[in-house]
Order: sequence, then structure tokens, then C-alpha cells
Amino acid sequence: MNRINMIKASFLGLCLACGVAEGGLRDTLKEARDGFSGSAGDAGPGAQAASDETAQSSGNSAVAALSSNQIIAGLKEGLSVGVRRAVETLGTEDGFLKDPQVRIPLPDTLQKLEGGLRLAGQGALADEFIATMNHAAEQAVPQAASILGDAVTAMSFEDARRILTGPEDAATRYFREHSWEQLEAALLPIVQQATAETGVTAAYKSLMSQAGGITQRFLSDDQLDLDRYVTTEALDGLFTKVAAEEAAIRNDPVERTTDLLQQVFGAL
Repeated sequence: MNRINMIKASFLGLCLACGVAEGGLRDTLKEARDGFSGSAGDAGPGAQAASDETAQSSGNSAVAALSSNQIIAGLKEGLSVGVRRAVETLGTEDGFLKDPQVRIPLPDTLQKLEGGLRLAGQGALADEFIATMNHAAEQAVPQAASILGDAVTAMSFEDARRILTGPEDAATRYFREHSWEQLEAALLPIVQQATAETGVTAAYKSLMSQAGGITQRFLSDDQLDLDRYVTTEALDGLFTKVAAEEAAIRNDPVERTTDLLQQVFGAL
């Protein structure tokens, strides 16, 4: 083989070798890229959804592993704790008045009147009326504890399971739906007595008499049922606090102060 042919053969061999090497490198890079894509895909939306489903399935399995007695007992204990805390918070002096979350304002029909009074330098009248309503509510709220306790006792196993696996205010919604009328009937007489003792009616009459012409401009002829208004606002405030306590027990292990609470709500 002459020198030119040898050079050609060497060059051809080098090209073939480079081609093989390039193909191997390309295959290697492809494998690495595919492997990386697979790992990245695991962390993508699809994988996250699968992870969420796995977690939910695991949570449901943990709940399913609990006996009906455990679920009922855990809910009873958890709700009893939540109700007790809510009642103790609201049933103390200024429990409503000094808590912006549940403070009872003037009824809607008196809102414009309040603004007019304050502009006229008579804001103290509105403040007195608001304070007496809130004090009446704090006296009535403790009555709700036994009624909510009875509602828990009457709760079916399926209701308990739905509440346990439901949103963080599932029990509070259940109480609103199943206990509102009974609570209203029980609290209304207490509110009526409390409004008399704390002077709500007298404060209202004072407010109206001092308002003078302002009253005629801002109020209709409809009679305002103050007792029912205070009762409704008191129950709304109570359920607001019960919902907060329920969420705390569900989400914060520190709030699960007994072994049973840890066992049942920890299964979520």
C-alpha cells in the first residue's frame, strides 16, 4: 500500500472510530438526560398529585383502622375540649366586648344612627348600648355547653367519620345544622333575663330618646327584637370560637392534650 492509500485508510479508520465514539457519547448523554427527566418528572405536578393521593390514602387507611368506638370517643373528647374552651373564653367578663372577632355591634338598623350620634358627640350612648348587649351575651353562652354535649351524644358513627375526615370546621358546621334551633330556644330566655339585668332595654330607650330627630331620619317603624338579635350574635360568636378550637385540635399536636385526642386526630 502506497503512502497516499495508507493515509486514506488511516483517515477512514479515524472517522469510523469518531463516529462510534460520538454515537456512544450520544447514547450516554441520552440515557443521562432520560434519567434526569425521569427524576424531574417525579417531582412534577403529576408526581405531586400521586404523592397527595398516596398521603390521602394513607390518612384514610389510618382512620379506617380506628374502631367506631375510638372515633366517637375521640370526637366527643375533642369537641368537649373545644366547646369548654370556647365557653370559658366568651363566658367571662368582657369575653365578647373586648374580642374584635366576636364583639356584638349595633344592629344593622342602628348603624347609621350610631354614626350620627358619634358625629353629634353622643358616642357614649352607643358605647353603653353595645357594652350592655355584649354583657348579656356572655351571661347566656355557658348554657350552650350541655346542649352541644347532647348533640355529640346523639351523633351517629357515619356522622363522626365524616366530621373526622372533613374540613377543619366540619364539627362546627354539624352543630350549626343540627343544634341551632335548640340552642336559640335555650339561650333566648337567658338573654331576655340578662338584658333586663344588664340594662340593655333601658340603654336602648336612652339611646332612642337622646337621638331625637336623628331617630326619625335613620330608623323605620319596625320594632327591633333586641333579645333575638343578641341571641343570634351570641351563637355566631360561640360557633366562631368553637371552629377555632376545632381547627387547633386538628392541626396542632400540642392542642391534643390527651392520648385519645393524639390517637384519633393524629390519624388524619
